[in-house]
Amino acid sequence: MSRRFCFREIVGFDDRWLMIVGMPLASIFVSFLLTPEAYIKGDWRQMFVCLTISFMYTNVFWWSMRWIYTEIKYRYPGRNQAITRVGWSVLLFHFVFLFVNIVLDRFIQLFNFSSSPKPNVIIEYVAALILLALVITLYEAISAYLMLEKAVAEKAILERQNVESQLEGLRNQVNPHFLFNSLNTLVYLIPENPDKAIRFVQKLSKVYRFVLESRDAKIIPLSEELEFLNAYTYLLKERFGDNLHIHIEDLTSEASSGIVPLSLQMLFENAIKHNIISQEKPLYIDVFTKNDHLYIQNNNQKKNQVSDSTGVGLQNICDRYRMLTDQEIIIDVNDRFFSVALPLIKENLA
Repeated sequence: MSRRFCFREIVGFDDRWLMIVGMPLASIFVSFLLTPEAYIKGDWRQMFVCLTISFMYTNVFWWSMRWIYTEIKYRYPGRNQAITRVGWSVLLFHFVFLFVNIVLDRFIQLFNFSSSPKPNVIIEYVAALILLALVITLYEAISAYLMLEKAVAEKAILERQNVESQLEGLRNQVNPHFLFNSLNTLVYLIPENPDKAIRFVQKLSKVYRFVLESRDAKIIPLSEELEFLNAYTYLLKERFGDNLHIHIEDLTSEASSGIVPLSLQMLFENAIKHNIISQEKPLYIDVFTKNDHLYIQNNNQKKNQVSDSTGVGLQNICDRYRMLTDQEIIIDVNDRFFSVALPLIKENLA
C-alpha cells in the first residue's frame, strides 16, 4: 500500500471523526468569514450558495493539506522536527491556496453561481490561513499527545520490566552467599547433631520452595510471608547463634493483610549484610506493626565496608510497592536504629 494512503500508520491516529465533525464546522465558519452580508441580511438562498461553495472549498483544502501533512510527517516524523513540518506546511500551503482558488472559480462558473458575491482575495487568504492553522495544529497536537502517551506507557513498561528483572535476579540468588553459608553451617551440624542437621535441611528446603512458589505473585498474605520468615530466621539463628536476636511480634490480627513477597527476607538480609554481628556487638532485629505498617527495625552498627553490595534490594522493594499502592515505604535512620516500615495492603491480594 502506498504511504500516501497510510495516514493512520504515519500520523498515529484515525482522523475520520475529526473530519466528519471539523469539515462542516469549518465550512460554516469560512462561509461567514467570506460572505458575512448574506448572514446579516438573512438571505437563505444566498447563505445556501455560500455554504455550498464554502463546503467545496473546505473539503478540497482540507484533503489537500491532509495529504501534504502526511507526506511531510513521513519524511520528518520526529518529535523534535515539528518546526520543520510546520515550515514545509506553510510553504506548500501557498500552492494549495492557488490551486483551490482555481478549482473554486471553475466550480462557480460551472454551476452558474456568478450571482454570488466575490470575496475579497485578502479575506480568502486569511480564511485559508486560519483553516491551515486549524488543520495542522489539530494534527500536530493529537499526534504529539499520542506520541507522549505512548512514550510514557513504554517507559512504565520498561520500568516494570526492570523492577521485575531485578526481583527475578534477587529471587534466583536468595542469595549465593546465603546458600554457601547455610551449607557450611550444615557441614558442622551433621557430625555434631544429626537430628538438628535434618531439621536444618528441612528449613532450607522450605525457604527455597517458597521462593519458587511465590515467583509470579505480586502480593501475598502476611501469614505466608511470616511462615517463610520463620524458616529463614531459623537458618540465620543456627549460623549466628546468640550473636543474632530476632523478635517477631504476634501478628495474628494482620495475618490476612497483603505484603510484597520476599520483602522481609530482603530486609533481614540487608540488616545482616550491612551491620556488625559479634558477641561484643549482637544484632537485634524486631518486627512489629504500627499505624497499618509493618516495621522491621535493627540496631544501627554499620560495618566499615560492605562487600558485594548491589544496592538494589531496598530500592527494589520501594519500586514494587510503588506499582501496587499509593502508600509510601517509610525509612528512618538514626545513630541508634535503622527502620523500614512497609505499608500493609488491605485489598487486591493476588
